[in-house]
Amino acid sequence: MRVLIVEHNADLGRIWGRFLERRGIAVDLATNLEEAVKLLRFNDYDALVLQLVLPDGGAIAISDYATYRNPDIAIITVTNSGFFSDGSVFDLIPNARSMVSTPLRPDDLAAMIEHFTAARSRSHQALRRA
Repeated sequence: MRVLIVEHNADLGRIWGRFLERRGIAVDLATNLEEAVKLLRFNDYDALVLQLVLPDGGAIAISDYATYRNPDIAIITVTNSGFFSDGSVFDLIPNARSMVSTPLRPDDLAAMIEHFTAARSRSHQALRRA
C-alpha cells in the first residue's frame, strides 16, 4: 500500500509518515502544491492524506489531480479549521472518505487508511469475480 501525505508542516507530516511506515505502508510527503502534483504525476497511490488549508492554497487542485490520475483513490482530508464543518468538503472532493480535525492521533489515521483501502480492494475483487 502506498500513501501520499500533503501537509505543509513538514515535521507533522514526517511524524505521520514514520508511524505509517512502521505499519508497513509506503509513504511520500509533499509540503506544497508543486511537490504534490509532481509526486502524483509519477506515482500511484492508494490513499491521499490532504491538509485542506495549505499556505499556497491548492488542496482542491491536488485532490482533483489525484482523482484524475486514480479515480479510486481514497482521500482523507485533515484540517484545524472549522471552515468545512458543514460537510461541504464532500461536495468539493468527491473521493473524500473522511474529514478529521487536528490534532490527529497517528494510529487513528492508520486505521482510516487501512479501512478505506481495504474497502476499495474488496469492491475491486467483487468486480473481477462478476
